[in-house]
Amino acid sequence: MRLVLAILLPWLQFFTIGRPFSGLVCLVLQLTVIGWIPAAIWSAYALGQYKTDKKIEKALSGRNG
Repeated sequence: MRLVLAILLPWLQFFTIGRPFSGLVCLVLQLTVIGWIPAAIWSAYALGQYKTDKKIEKALSGRNG
């Protein structure tokens, strides 16, 4: 679901992963027609990094506990 959000509304996806400043920058980029594609790519990339960070966090918390 977040991937669809990253493509359709890239700026909103940043707010769902806790990066509001990036969301505002992405909104400004998305407001230009030319900037929509880079905003969507950036948003999808950030989502992938977010998922990776969560997996690493989960693995490390399981190791320590």
